Amino acid sequence: MNIEQIINQIHAIPKASGLKLQQTIEQITLPKGYILFEAHKTERSVYFIKKGIVRAYLYQNDNEVTFWFGKEGDAIISMRSYVENKPGYENIELLEECVLYRIKTQDLQKLFEEDLYIANWGRRFAEIELIKTEERLISRQFSMAADRYKAILINSPELIQRVQLCHIASYLGITQVSLSRIRSEIR
Repeated sequence: MNIEQIINQIHAIPKASGLKLQQTIEQITLPKGYILFEAHKTERSVYFIKKGIVRAYLYQNDNEVTFWFGKEGDAIISMRSYVENKPGYENIELLEECVLYRIKTQDLQKLFEEDLYIANWGRRFAEIELIKTEERLISRQFSMAADRYKAILINSPELIQRVQLCHIASYLGITQVSLSRIRSEIR
């Protein structure tokens, strides 16, 4: 997915504004296993995934708890760093070699001040990320692990092929043994 497609799937903007935004974005490639964000550090960039898959996780009782997966077209953002310029909560690990688009938050904020279309794009971007977070929270609180696994199969079946089962089990809040049971019941 190229950066123009990613920008426009968030919110369509005039070509001149889109070009202005694209000029501040750089493409980078990072290896599998790279830790892009570290908890308790302020992240100063926003990323979009051109190619690859990532996970967000926290440590709880010396265990890694995965709470989000990102794939092609998704944004990688620490909302706390982005909104408040404070250290974030999450760690972001690349689960594959990734090609990412990076824009420095400072550059993005400057564009918001200069271009109303980009400012409205940024507002829509934040709204979309908030809705995604809300949906994850509600799903985690009110859906059974088996139902959340079925949702992965329907909405993001490629995750099952590309992500280690230990990370999927962690995301579902269950053990790998329980995940194996769910998988055998679904087959």
